[in-house]
Amino acid sequence: MVIKKIISRAASASLAALISLAAQPLSGQTSSESERLQKLERAVELLEKRNAELQSEISSLKAQQAAVVPEGKMKTKIISEGKTYVEKVIDEKPPIYVQQRGSEIKLVLGGFIQVNFEDSDAFAFQGNFGLSEIKDLFRLRRARVNLTGDFAEQFDFKVEGDFGQGDGLNSNRTAFSGTDIWLNWHQFPAAQIKVGQWKAPFGLDQLTPDTSLYTIERTLPTGAITPDRQIGAQLWGKPLTNIWPEQKDLLTYYAGIFNGDGKNTTVNDNNNFMYVGRLESTLFQDVFGKGSFLKLGGDVLNSRDDKGVNISQSGNLLVNADRVPLAVYPPWGG
Repeated sequence: MVIKKIISRAASASLAALISLAAQPLSGQTSSESERLQKLERAVELLEKRNAELQSEISSLKAQQAAVVPEGKMKTKIISEGKTYVEKVIDEKPPIYVQQRGSEIKLVLGGFIQVNFEDSDAFAFQGNFGLSEIKDLFRLRRARVNLTGDFAEQFDFKVEGDFGQGDGLNSNRTAFSGTDIWLNWHQFPAAQIKVGQWKAPFGLDQLTPDTSLYTIERTLPTGAITPDRQIGAQLWGKPLTNIWPEQKDLLTYYAGIFNGDGKNTTVNDNNNFMYVGRLESTLFQDVFGKGSFLKLGGDVLNSRDDKGVNISQSGNLLVNADRVPLAVYPPWGG
């Protein structure tokens, strides 16, 4: 390297000058003490001058080298090697990072696990007895992981999957599949728009979160006549949010349109859709303490599907040969 060669030459010249001075006799035969001191002073002055010149040359070379360095963050590392110096230019790579697009951001990772212990012909009421009885067992009923959050200031979302569902190939095996996958635009609390896959707004027992139920299973009528998670779009909101914030839950409405043939599907069974509506009111919040409340609601559902399409999550409510529209569950069912 050029800098290394210049410094090496300077060191050699300095050493030669010192040897030349040391080789002169110390006796007074050739010169007096004052003459020798003068020569030493001149030698030191020459060395200082040469050192200044070398420093100037090094600074000039550094400036030239910096001019040809590629764009980007750089740093210089000096490594000592005896009396010489080696200069290395090293790329400083920026770390990996994530930057939100909006001014507000929220991201929450969660999940839960629910396990059943089943004993003494627990499913005999479904006809599972004798040779078809279900043996005593521990069952991984739900094993879910979810990601919820807000982004772009006016949107919230949820992505959830379950490891405890059937794999679709064998009823004795489980696999991972999607449950809730949706995006909600909430700029106006009274008129929010939701798209994706989630539970159709039909039946309070069905809409109550799994972790809020007193039992690990819902009632049999809920599993038999309420729709499972569906893929579609929904307009919903709380009209009193801005008018009466303290009682914003007094009135909530839902109006959704869905494929009507269940969750995790890629096609619709026909050109018709499932229409679901719900109107609910939460009264007497926290009247007995500990978050107690009274909720009243009414639901309506209409769907026309091809013969054999499964409407309920338990798989025992199918469309008959006449393709009769489904409109059940009275308002007092909630």
